[in-house]
Amino acid sequence: MMRLSGRFRAALIIGGQGIRARKLRTFLSMISLFLGVLGVVAAQAGQVIAYRALVASTELSMGVDGTQQIYVQSAENTGSVVMETVAGRADAVALLGTNAIIGEPNVRPVNEGGAPLDGSGGGWGPVMNCDPDGNCVDPNAGKPSGQAIELRVVALTGDVRQFRPLRLRSGQWLDFGGAPSMAPRLVLNEAAAKGFAMYQVPAEMRFQGATANSTPRFVGVVDDGNSQPQAYVRSDELLNWMPVDALANPMFGSPELLAAPTATDFIETLRKKIEALGDGNSLYVNRISAEDMMPGEIQMMRWVFLGVSILVLLIGSAGILNVGLATVGERIEEFALRRAVGTPRLLLAGIVLAETLLTGLLTALAAIGAGIAGLAAAGRLFGDRQPMLQNVTFPWEAGVAGVAAGLIAGVLGGLVPAARAARIPIATVMRA
Repeated sequence: MMRLSGRFRAALIIGGQGIRARKLRTFLSMISLFLGVLGVVAAQAGQVIAYRALVASTELSMGVDGTQQIYVQSAENTGSVVMETVAGRADAVALLGTNAIIGEPNVRPVNEGGAPLDGSGGGWGPVMNCDPDGNCVDPNAGKPSGQAIELRVVALTGDVRQFRPLRLRSGQWLDFGGAPSMAPRLVLNEAAAKGFAMYQVPAEMRFQGATANSTPRFVGVVDDGNSQPQAYVRSDELLNWMPVDALANPMFGSPELLAAPTATDFIETLRKKIEALGDGNSLYVNRISAEDMMPGEIQMMRWVFLGVSILVLLIGSAGILNVGLATVGERIEEFALRRAVGTPRLLLAGIVLAETLLTGLLTALAAIGAGIAGLAAAGRLFGDRQPMLQNVTFPWEAGVAGVAAGLIAGVLGGLVPAARAARIPIATVMRA
C-alpha cells in the first residue's frame, strides 16, 4: 500500500514538473480543453436554468414542488371551517375567491365574467346568479355598459408567496401584520393593472353577497402568470364587507388551500372537520410535482443537454489527446532513459496521465470561474427582462459537472499517450 502511494505521489510530482517545464504546450492543451469544459459547465447550468423556466409557470399557477394543494367541496359553513382551521398556521394558506366589479355602480362591466381585457379570451359573458333550484338570472340584465371592470379577487389568510413565488413588479405586497383596513388593499396582477390603465374607473368595489360597496386601494402589481384580471387581498379586510360563507360560493370555485409538505396534521384536522359537515363533504389533496406533470418535456430537456455535454467533452478530449501524443513523441529519449535507470512502466504511464489530469483539473477550475462570472454578468444585464435570470445563483451541479468533465477529459486525453510512453523500449536511449 505504501509502495503504491509512493508511486502515485512521484507521478504527481514529476507530472507537475513536466507541466511547469512545458508551459506553452500546457497552455495550448488548456485552451483546447477549456472550451470543452466550459461547454459542459454552460450546458449543465443551462439545464438548471431551463428547468426553472419550464416549471416557472407551474409554480406561479399551482405551487412549488412538494406543496400540498387542497381543494374543499363547497357547502354551507365550509368557509367558516376553513378559516377557523387555517388560523394561526404558518405552514398553510387559504385562498378563497370571488368575482368583484370595480367602477361605476349599476353598469355592465366592459369584461363581463372577468374575461381578459386584451380580448385574448373572447367574451365570457356574465356570471349568473343561481338559486338552489337551479334558476339562474343575469345580475347585469338591463344595465347599460359603463366604466367598470370585473376581476377575480383572491382573499388570502397569509403570505402565499412561500408556496407560489409571485413576482412583485411595482408597489408593495400585502402586509399581514396589524389590524385590517376598512378600505381593502388590493395587489393587482399585470392583466388587471393593464386594464385599469386602459380604463379610468371610479374606486368603488362591489361583490355578490356584500353588505355594502367598499373603496379599494391598489398597493402593488405582481406577475402571477394569469391572463385573467385578478387581485389579491387580505381575507380579514374583505370580510369587513361580506360574510365568510359568501367567499365559499360554489359559483366562484371551491376554497383552495396550500400547505407545506410537513403539514400532515393540518390536513387531517381539516379533513375531519369537513367530513363532520355531512352530505358527503370531502377534500381533495394533490402534491405538486413538476416531474409528474411534465415528465416528457423534462426528460427530453435532460437528454438534449446531456448530448451537448458529451459532444463538447469529446472535442476537448481530442484536443488534449493531440497535444499529449505530440509531447510524448518529443520525450521518447527521456522516457527511455527513465526506463534504463529502473523506472517501472506503470510509473511512466502515471507520469503522463498525471500531467493530463492536472491540466484537466486546472482547466476545469478556470472554466467554472468563467461560468460563475458569466452567469453573474447575465443576471445583471438581462435579469430585468428575463425573470429566470433574476437572483439566479451558479448551480452546484454545474461545478461538479465541470470538475468531473475536466478529470474525464484528462483521462480520455491521457490514456493513449500514457500507454505509448509505457511501451517505449529501453534501447531507444541509444539514439541519444
